[in-house]
Amino acid sequence: MNSFSLFNKFTVQEGKQDSLVEILLSAAEGMKNMDECELYLVNTADGEPDSVYVYEVWRNEAAHRASLSHESAQTLIRHAKPMITGIERITTLTTRGGKGISSSF
Repeated sequence: MNSFSLFNKFTVQEGKQDSLVEILLSAAEGMKNMDECELYLVNTADGEPDSVYVYEVWRNEAAHRASLSHESAQTLIRHAKPMITGIERITTLTTRGGKGISSSF
């Protein structure tokens, strides 16, 4: 089992961290029925009030790209974009397995 994983950092306008977290958690909720998305975690870091980190695990890269074209994803992106001042792809990974990851990939 190998799958496509991303670890991204979003930098937001001052005071907008909670707003972006809310939007990203809404996105996560919308992915609950997407079998292609194994894991979508929204994180914040102490001492970084203008940053939000997202860790995602997908069946493959094509599934991730396809998810971004859904109308619900496009709506959330439109809401989030004005508050985002930067996006950094920290790394792209190949997930090999572990606790919390389905072995059916």
